[in-house]
Amino acid sequence: MKRWLSWIGQGVLYALFALFIGVFSSWPRYEALPPDQALVKVSFIHHAQRVAQCRPYTAEELAKLPPNMRAPMKCERERSPVTIEVDLDGATVYRHVAAPSGLSHDGASSVYHRLAVPAGEHRIAVRLKDSASARTFTYTRDATLTLKPAQVLVIDFDEEKGGITLS
Repeated sequence: MKRWLSWIGQGVLYALFALFIGVFSSWPRYEALPPDQALVKVSFIHHAQRVAQCRPYTAEELAKLPPNMRAPMKCERERSPVTIEVDLDGATVYRHVAAPSGLSHDGASSVYHRLAVPAGEHRIAVRLKDSASARTFTYTRDATLTLKPAQVLVIDFDEEKGGITLS
């Protein structure tokens, strides 16, 4: 008799657990975006320019180095921060300065930002500066795009493709 009660109790607990999973797998309803919205994502990882240019070692500096460390050029490791600005229909909606990663500030700068915008036609301007010595933005991209509801526009940076990409 006890064995049957334990089997029934176990069945009831499994049924309650299944009911719990079933209810919360479809409720509350999740919407990534409202029906009339599109999404603009700024997402990239970029190694900016070095803060200081490489220079040749002097004869005295080379003499102080061990023979296996005598490279002809001295290159500092630190990189510039990456500055990005995104304009939507003439207004700046995102501005960020991404510091380089790493203990010596010699790694890549990474940027990730999501922005929900109304669906429809928009003029998008993106500017990126990856050199501390540059007075203006190094890369720019302007485009007029029609965003559909629930469309995701990704703003990326790919130097091999010419800089800022919109896809």
